[in-house]
Amino acid sequence: MCGIVGLFLKDKSLEPQLGALLSEMLVTMTDRGPDSAGIAIYGADQNDLVKLTIQSPEPETDFAGLTEDLRKAGIKNASILPKNTHAVITVSSDQIDATRTALEDLRPNVRVMGTGTAMEIYKEVGLPKDVLERFKISDMSGTHGIGHTRMATESAVTTLGAHPFSTGSDQCLVHNGSLSNHNNLRRELTREGIRLETQNDSEVAAAYLTGEMAKGKNLGEALTSALDDLDGFFTFVVGTKSGFGVVRDPIACKPAVMAETDAYVAFGSEYRALVNLPGIEDARVWEPEPATVYFWEH
Repeated sequence: MCGIVGLFLKDKSLEPQLGALLSEMLVTMTDRGPDSAGIAIYGADQNDLVKLTIQSPEPETDFAGLTEDLRKAGIKNASILPKNTHAVITVSSDQIDATRTALEDLRPNVRVMGTGTAMEIYKEVGLPKDVLERFKISDMSGTHGIGHTRMATESAVTTLGAHPFSTGSDQCLVHNGSLSNHNNLRRELTREGIRLETQNDSEVAAAYLTGEMAKGKNLGEALTSALDDLDGFFTFVVGTKSGFGVVRDPIACKPAVMAETDAYVAFGSEYRALVNLPGIEDARVWEPEPATVYFWEH
């Protein structure tokens, strides 16, 4: 049992409130998963700049002097913004691979949570309220975001095992359920060159969608393919640079509710996650159908 939330804004005037709205939604889902929590926020595109969200178990040591060390390694004009155990490194788009390689050499304890021109991911072990406060999520603005609070069933309770999972640029996924064919899929995806960091079945789902979109499919098409290729119980909420998607497996035993107004589309594992959203009393509220793909794009 896990808790999922998502919010896709249509009304730009709400963008300064995105972090605060998502935080309140996620805290409401605490009792569905007290082990760990995480959130992905999509902000403004930075044109030729790419962000790497990184995490360290020893941030005071690993983040100190990192900008200068990267410069010495040939990563020019890198900037770093620490946030508790995480930091956001901004580099030019042509230096993303070199930065990853340099981090592996310079800071072997550091892990990359996600990359992209718009996306930042923050996740840690602990209650949602505590995790969100550590990273000041309520102060963040953006166009859309997704969040997750976890009750572990498939793998250890660790930072890397927390959701969202990101396996492609500006792509991430949160999942409630469990997959039965993730080991076979992991081997296939690894052969295709997609990098996986954990043994978590949900990361395999994220990697599967990355692989499908790399073939030219949009998010909606990739989610449709997932209905044929992924076995098990699942509700997925997925973010891309411009989009937000939802799909449930054909049995749909995991709870889900959605709401849409002229200002936003929202998702929650339970309706109580949505009750304090502005204008919710006038929203169209429904339970997403089994084996049906829903997605929106800016």
